[in-house]
Amino acid sequence: GSLSTGRTSVLAGFFVGRYNTGMKWIALFLGLALQLPAAEPLPPEKVNTLIEALGRLDPALVNGNPALKQRLDQVLDAVRGEPRLVGLVKKFKVPDREADLLEVAAGHPNDPAGVEALGMVLGGDGLKSVNALLTGNDAQQAAAVARALGNSNNQKVLSLLTPLVIHPKVHANVRKEALKGLANFETGARQILAWAKEGKLPQNAKFTASLALSTVRWPDIKAESAKVFPRPPGANAKPLPPVVELVKRKGNVANGAKVFQRETAACARCHKVGPIGQEVGPALTEIGDKLPKEELYEAIIDPSAGISFGYEAWLVTMKDGNAAFGIIQSETDSELEIKGPTGAVTRHAKADIKSRQQQPLSLMPPGLHLTIKEEELVDLIEYLASLKKKP
Repeated sequence: GSLSTGRTSVLAGFFVGRYNTGMKWIALFLGLALQLPAAEPLPPEKVNTLIEALGRLDPALVNGNPALKQRLDQVLDAVRGEPRLVGLVKKFKVPDREADLLEVAAGHPNDPAGVEALGMVLGGDGLKSVNALLTGNDAQQAAAVARALGNSNNQKVLSLLTPLVIHPKVHANVRKEALKGLANFETGARQILAWAKEGKLPQNAKFTASLALSTVRWPDIKAESAKVFPRPPGANAKPLPPVVELVKRKGNVANGAKVFQRETAACARCHKVGPIGQEVGPALTEIGDKLPKEELYEAIIDPSAGISFGYEAWLVTMKDGNAAFGIIQSETDSELEIKGPTGAVTRHAKADIKSRQQQPLSLMPPGLHLTIKEEELVDLIEYLASLKKKP
């Protein structure tokens, strides 16, 4: 009897403690939240405390209480676009947040939260929203979503990525991410191989496809890919080793810096590293933080496979028959500024323009790797990979 009574007292004390702890966090959450106007954004210093309090509250309690639910929505608005939004939406099963989840997926395509956010959208009614982003006018956002799709390990993405590869008007970077994503699935990898055999792959997709298929985990696809995609030639007309082998080599950073500045390689004619070079194409001062070695090789061997956003080449034809070719540096209601391959900027009145067309090829000419030896190419990549943000 005394033992039973003691055990009951301990259990009662445990549940009372849990209840009191729960009430403490409810009181903290409500007390803090109710101090803040509902119509105004939450101060950043309060958001972390509110998220911690929400993490200790039961979802049924929050969803059943209008005041708590209103504050939850306010917290979600405060962390829109951030990975921590995903856990809150998942825990409290918040509806109608597909757009916010897609924003996280697009902004953090390689982050587990970004991948999970996309999986939550695909698991609901968000397929139309995803497809709208992939085919919309914002190519940078479309490429980020395509990358997140490829990382998702969800078979549903195949039907979304497949049309992007062979569509003639897709941005090169969107096509590139779609190809890499498809190669993560056996069905997708076999589809890429089939396109290559049928001659249906766009020219600016072939090197990306060969690179993606050279690292797949299915031996027969990898072997067949090596036959279908010939290796690009080097400076002496001898085929370069596969990129998967080149990335394993250790180059000489100092010599790579000399190659970068060499006139025959022409890298510094269009790219800046710190104060060195000209800014026609993207600055490369921190390129080692942005691209792995595989993609650095790809950028040099086949520059049209992926073109940096904002550096697409355009052909602008005038009514008088003249034309300008280069990057659109700025645009107003009445004028275009175009930076040509030499870095010279010309201005053109829109009233004088007959047409403008984005070009499928990069402003960076192909074949630069043919002007240097294989060892120098490895050194150049080692140098570029070393260019990172200083601590």
